[in-house]
Amino acid sequence: MAGNTTRAAVDIGGTFTDFVAVDDGSMSLEKASTTPSNFADGVLDALEKSDLGPSAIGQFVHGTTVVINAITERNGEDTALLTTEGFQDVLDITRSNRPDMFNFQYQKPEPFVPRRHRWEVPERIDQAGDTVSPLDESAVRDAVREIKADGLDTIAVSLLHSYQNPTHEQQVRDLIADVHPDAYVTLSHDLTKEYREYERTNTAVLNSYVRPIADKYLDTLAGRLSKRSFDGNTYAMKSNAGTASFDQARRRPVEMVESGPVGGVYGAARVGEQIGEPDVVSFDMGGTTAKTSLVQDGNVTIDTDYWLESSQREEGYPLKIPVVDIVEIGAGGGSIAWVDQGGSINVGPQSSGADPGPACYGRGGTESTVTDANLLTGRLNPDYFLGGEMTLDVDAAHNALEPLADEFGTSVREAAHGILQIVNSNMANALKQVSIRRGHDPRDFVMIASGGAGPLHAATLGRELGVKKTVIPRAPGQFSAWGMLMTDLRKDFARTNVRNFDRDAAADIDAIFAEMEAEAYDAYASEDVTRDEIELERTVDLRYAGQEHTVSTSVETGDVDTAAIEATIERFHDRHEQTFNFRMDDPVEVVNLRLTAYAPMPKPDVDTLTNDAPLEAAIKRSREVDFGSEGIHDARVFERDALPTTEPIEGPAVIEEPACTTLVHPDQTVDIDAFGNLHIS
Repeated sequence: MAGNTTRAAVDIGGTFTDFVAVDDGSMSLEKASTTPSNFADGVLDALEKSDLGPSAIGQFVHGTTVVINAITERNGEDTALLTTEGFQDVLDITRSNRPDMFNFQYQKPEPFVPRRHRWEVPERIDQAGDTVSPLDESAVRDAVREIKADGLDTIAVSLLHSYQNPTHEQQVRDLIADVHPDAYVTLSHDLTKEYREYERTNTAVLNSYVRPIADKYLDTLAGRLSKRSFDGNTYAMKSNAGTASFDQARRRPVEMVESGPVGGVYGAARVGEQIGEPDVVSFDMGGTTAKTSLVQDGNVTIDTDYWLESSQREEGYPLKIPVVDIVEIGAGGGSIAWVDQGGSINVGPQSSGADPGPACYGRGGTESTVTDANLLTGRLNPDYFLGGEMTLDVDAAHNALEPLADEFGTSVREAAHGILQIVNSNMANALKQVSIRRGHDPRDFVMIASGGAGPLHAATLGRELGVKKTVIPRAPGQFSAWGMLMTDLRKDFARTNVRNFDRDAAADIDAIFAEMEAEAYDAYASEDVTRDEIELERTVDLRYAGQEHTVSTSVETGDVDTAAIEATIERFHDRHEQTFNFRMDDPVEVVNLRLTAYAPMPKPDVDTLTNDAPLEAAIKRSREVDFGSEGIHDARVFERDALPTTEPIEGPAVIEEPACTTLVHPDQTVDIDAFGNLHIS
């Protein structure tokens, strides 16, 4: 692993691309406009704005929206599916658990592989991994010839029960290499060794669907970095709050589906650790979306049954990979306000994006957005956006909101407040979804707010949610990128093995974990990570006999003997009671065994701050700010970097920094800690 500990991270957002680097304890921050036509341009623009040259960077961590954009915009590569005879229609059958049983206009999600691009091959392995029917190699060759003739260069392979025995999938891979050597091939067992044929098949399909795009993007970015004298290590942020080398990310790009937002959640966990608050609600509001997640005991919540594009009315698409549990809604600074057929104002999910952006950007946008509303209520300084790099057009914002105000017979200022109230309500519901609706009391949590627009709304949302306090970390506008700097290499392994979890299972469980550990060591060996550098965590998915849903339960390190089994069962009873409010005396079953292997990366040190200057030295001016129901107040405006760490700030106040603005209500107080975090209470 590289000895140079200077780490830089770049996170691509819907509106801006963020750059953070830490060198000898000092932090370098930059923002550049996102370039949807070629995301690499925005990455390099942000890097070139920094004083830190590419040759000085030892480790480059990247969070990208390339994968999620390819999926949501349906512009991935046409993909072929090879599957077991009789299972061609798995993608159409999906699951019967419709999210809205009374939606009479329900339509099943359109598969990413149309039926004409699916081929069946005779073979069968049973649930125990035993071969029932051998693979028909001639049928595979014929199918691959047809795939090649149809011009399909991306192939997903998902055979029944390959999670127990991958032999047939491996044979198919070798046959494809003979017939269609240039094809991108994804084997389902390479992504997950868990059961559920629909979920496993869809995961393999989506990985194939985005693989050529991700491969080209990462290859282009790596090449352009190299031309600028960068010779360090390149890592991609994964959805499991870990990182992977660019080479691994090219093979498994679907693991980057939530690449950017996860950095913010992991960063919130680390800030919580820094300030002695292990229970945190992470809130990140950018230009296009708002994301929230729960952190308990310092650990991010990982979900292994993730559904893309799911909602209360739509089931979405499953991914059988570990993903940080994030609730995401279309609410950002660029979210557009519009009137529905019933005459009500809505905000989002449509966004003005990076181009043209909100009307006040002066790039041709004409629709009213959240940023326009914040500007017209005095919360944003038109002359200090991006530290003065961009001047916001107040007249353009006024003109954009005027039709909305006329439709409701209100003033433009009142229309702006309507937009802010609605977007705040939408985000409050998302925050309640990860806390109150899951049985957690927000009063036990601290909210850590970030994103370019997050601190403008954080004090309002924290008060409504009832959290202990709201914390605005340093560099909130680039916080997801900062979180990426704090991550480690991470690989997840899983095995389905449904059986009773009792004393008799100890030897088998121990043997499976030993196999998984050997697999983890082998996987890291190719990345020059030694065995001594790897840290392992073991868990099992347990349930009471007869149940469907499982509870993830930790397994102690060391041999899995009868004592370890009994201790794990007791932890399961406690976790089950905590989650569902009851425990049972029924036998316990294991469904999946999981192993997480970390390779800790060098973490950059961030200097603490000491500033005992008088508070008045940080005051830039005062300006009129409309707080809605709290009235119009003359609020002091502070420069964040000049704030003393020894004196609290009484609201109303506005705290400005180049990439972000923090709003403090009249009844709130701000304290600054030694790390420069703002504590609003």
